[in-house]
Amino acid sequence: MSNLETADRLFEKYNVRTDLALESHQAVIEREGPPELPGVQVHTEDHEGVLVTRIKVESDLGAQLMGKPQGNYSTLESTGLREHNRDVHETIAELTAKEIDWFLTEAGLGPEDSVIVVGLGNWNATPDALGPRVVESLMVTRHLLEMTPPELRKGLRPIAAISPGVLGLTGIETGEIIMGVVDRIGAKAVICIDALASRSVDRLCSTIQISDTGINPGAGVGNRRLAINRESMGVPVIAIGIPTVVHAVTIISDAMELLEQNQQKPQEGHPSQGVQFNVDPEMLLSNPPPPQPPMDKRRLMASLLDPYLGTMIVTPKEIDVLIEEVSDVIAGALNTAFHEGVSYDEVFKYLS
Repeated sequence: MSNLETADRLFEKYNVRTDLALESHQAVIEREGPPELPGVQVHTEDHEGVLVTRIKVESDLGAQLMGKPQGNYSTLESTGLREHNRDVHETIAELTAKEIDWFLTEAGLGPEDSVIVVGLGNWNATPDALGPRVVESLMVTRHLLEMTPPELRKGLRPIAAISPGVLGLTGIETGEIIMGVVDRIGAKAVICIDALASRSVDRLCSTIQISDTGINPGAGVGNRRLAINRESMGVPVIAIGIPTVVHAVTIISDAMELLEQNQQKPQEGHPSQGVQFNVDPEMLLSNPPPPQPPMDKRRLMASLLDPYLGTMIVTPKEIDVLIEEVSDVIAGALNTAFHEGVSYDEVFKYLS
């Protein structure tokens, strides 16, 4: 089952649209009730205010329940990612680098195997410009190491990077561009950087997800494109993303659920449940209202959002500043994970 098919099943069952495995897991747990899902392992650690959650989807059943393909997902959460605080950002970058290094090791990459970093997204649209902004700050070394003796490389990995743009700008599928470059330069792995969609406003630009299941460019906003994964590229694909947008339909759905929960709670001073109406009961008995067919949540949301708002996505008004901050953190983490001979201090000096 493809990434898009599993994500569609999650939306059809729970009215949840998200690119984050952590949110998918939480949505299923909230609605189904079991503390654990079959075929899914979850481990959480707290590192000085940075919450690191590792999810492993081990079976087809777990993938169907989660709406995510089988594989490993690491999520780092910290509100400090949205703050202009260099110390906090260095801590997050260090933890992110360790997670990236784990994924590189799991993919079987050696310290000198070449990697190509792909900055997905449209640099003309700020919420979608995360990938190109990260690529701008990468330490690209492939062209230098080819002419440098091994004894002078000092722990530097051969890194190449591209920002292929989007189909609307190039007329070429992003996956096709990456396939051609990987084949031409002989890269041993692909790392894709992309903006994601979340189901929670609180997680916008405060969460980093790393996975080894690949990525579908544009899937977060409903576009269906050629998948970028190990099957299509022929090499391991690691996806790194940060949510920068949330669907309007998600906000409406959450608001409706909150209203339902409030209506089910007993009101103060009233013994009965729900909202109280000042209506004469005898009048209702003598003139009962005609029966109304129940309207399910999906049709109600469609009637509220159609014809133009159903595909609307929302982003913070300070997204310009946030993209600059988080792109530096991701670039610093990648530079540290790639190059063993570069310290954290040197990485951030390079970025400043």
